[in-house]
Amino acid sequence: MEISRVLRIVALAVACAVSAGVGIAAEPAKGAKVSAAFPKGAYAQLNALPDWGGVWVLARPAAGQPPRERPVFKGEYLARYEAWAAQVKNNNGVVPRETSNCMPPGMPNMLATAQYPIEFLFTPGRVTAHHEAWMQWRSIYTDGRDHPADLEPGIFGHSVGRWEGGTLVVDTIGIKTITELGAGMKHSSKLRITERIQQDAKDADTLRIEVTMEDPEALAQPYHLTHTFKRQRDWSLMEFICAENDRNPVNEAGLSTLK
Repeated sequence: MEISRVLRIVALAVACAVSAGVGIAAEPAKGAKVSAAFPKGAYAQLNALPDWGGVWVLARPAAGQPPRERPVFKGEYLARYEAWAAQVKNNNGVVPRETSNCMPPGMPNMLATAQYPIEFLFTPGRVTAHHEAWMQWRSIYTDGRDHPADLEPGIFGHSVGRWEGGTLVVDTIGIKTITELGAGMKHSSKLRITERIQQDAKDADTLRIEVTMEDPEALAQPYHLTHTFKRQRDWSLMEFICAENDRNPVNEAGLSTLK
């Protein structure tokens, strides 16, 4: 059994013991460091953080800007991408998918999903990014923890962050290889993503996420992207339930089989 699952079982046992009245600490010791699990008493500290209220909508690149950087693949990852690109060209853009159409993109593509905005929630020891697209939730721990030694991969990976003034610096690892850097662009399990998230110095309604992706197996050099967002104060995220519309099976001719 994986260590992480064993720890979950232990955590469940602890929770049951607490509910049964067993003498297990229900709050941190006096003077202990505040963590995401024990936020009480630290909410006032959030006032020192930048104001990221409202929702943030991806902005289109301005006219005349240089083209986006392209990842430089190597080895089998270069061969896989070239094979994918050839298949796209030779089959009118239609290629098999490894996942369902309702699979959330995960990291890093969840950082920039067209018209779907992002909302940031601040709580002590944690920044939560709520993405309208697929209703993805991502936790960025800012309480000083490191990545777990027995990390179980996921499509969002495991993110830890720190504040450098008004800039949130995020380190993410443990990203499943079913996600992509871009269409047809596969990565290895060693992908590491660093983000620097900050408001524009001259325009508080502009937010930028500077992304650096490193993968010693798939990339010949670090891959950089910058995403720019504009704030909408009075918007709220809409519900996005992809599976609600995933109910019309089609036959080989592309026609619905429902009557």
